[in-house]
Amino acid sequence: MTLNRRSFLSMTAIATTLAAAAACGSDDSSSSTATDAASGDASSTAVARDANADLVIWADEKKSDSLKDAAKKWGDSQGITVAVQTVANELQSTFVTANQAGNGPDIVVGAHDWLGNLVQNGAISPVTIAEDAKSNISKVALDAMTYDGQYYGVPYSVETLGLFVNKKLTQEAEPATIEKLVEAGKAAGTEAILSLPVGEAGDAYHMEPIYTSAGGYLFGKNSDGTLNAKDCGVGAEGSLKAAEKMGELGKEGVLKTSITGDNAISLFTDGKAPYLVSGPWAISDVEKAGIDYALVKIPGFDGMEGARPFAGVNGFYIASKGKNAAFAQTFVADVIKDTTITRAMFDINQLPPVQTDLADELKDEYPNMVTFSQLATDNADPMPSIPEMAEVWTPLGKAEANIIKGADADSTMKSAGDAIKQAIGA
Repeated sequence: MTLNRRSFLSMTAIATTLAAAAACGSDDSSSSTATDAASGDASSTAVARDANADLVIWADEKKSDSLKDAAKKWGDSQGITVAVQTVANELQSTFVTANQAGNGPDIVVGAHDWLGNLVQNGAISPVTIAEDAKSNISKVALDAMTYDGQYYGVPYSVETLGLFVNKKLTQEAEPATIEKLVEAGKAAGTEAILSLPVGEAGDAYHMEPIYTSAGGYLFGKNSDGTLNAKDCGVGAEGSLKAAEKMGELGKEGVLKTSITGDNAISLFTDGKAPYLVSGPWAISDVEKAGIDYALVKIPGFDGMEGARPFAGVNGFYIASKGKNAAFAQTFVADVIKDTTITRAMFDINQLPPVQTDLADELKDEYPNMVTFSQLATDNADPMPSIPEMAEVWTPLGKAEANIIKGADADSTMKSAGDAIKQAIGA
């Protein structure tokens, strides 16, 4: 599956057997670096947490950079030392392995699609979110951090997909339907009608709005709202209608496997496509190109469902075997108590916020970041965080790419569903 590398989501499949890794700390109490060990033997590999710190947080490089100053200030106010350690590679598996060995961090910062794997490995503990804090957080972010009816993470940022429109190339700045978008895109006379990453291997992440508008779903839901992994929607009636629509868009040249995560944004910024489906990571390139553009929701098919892309959420998880659980609980509660920590993080690493009051702070200076927050709240669904989702990406993406290239829509989508169901035992 193709995904722009600037996206903060971890979109690779979660391995069922976790690779062992190790880390070494530095002397800096506010920030240090963890690195992979050469050995792959989990039993002989240890992860060193900063022994001088009262609270240890692990994150990837960008999130560490955005967090370390705010965490240090918070620690100073509490009279404790906080170490933010960077784990440059395989953060999720490195964390699980270290936690199992009892020498991991107290908190790890990561994407919500880790949730099912972390819970099933017993790597994280439930968190308590105060009612006043909950009322200030978007529902999609809270839902994303919920597993089996409990909150397992404190969210702080969200992303989804939107439709970028080059207003110089089309008068249809907010197309109500995909059909209107296609009509306006053809009238623009550009190289591409719609720049949406597909690629030869497929891209189920970027295709999700089209898939859902035609009635496709990935997993059904139980009566309590949790996802039912035994009810896989790939190959079901809605997905077959989606496949038919994808085939039609492929024949019309609207969807192309030649458009990938590597060239989708540049096609738009070079004026070769009036429309682009992308996320907040595209804003910088689009604005740098000096395009007069609009950012709006992705439309659905005429007379069908609304397009619902994935929402991806970043949050703070509390390690089940951390050394200082009390400090960890206090810190994550303070992350969403007000905007002190989250605004400091945003100023260094701009990601759409989940807090209503932070969105209000940012809306004048960063309107498109706030627009993405609103698009996630109003038009997106949390990416499934159950471990079985790892088996969906490759078969579904490949099927969609083949259908766009002209393969039989019905049988190709059914075959993808069969492969997924066999892999997850549904």
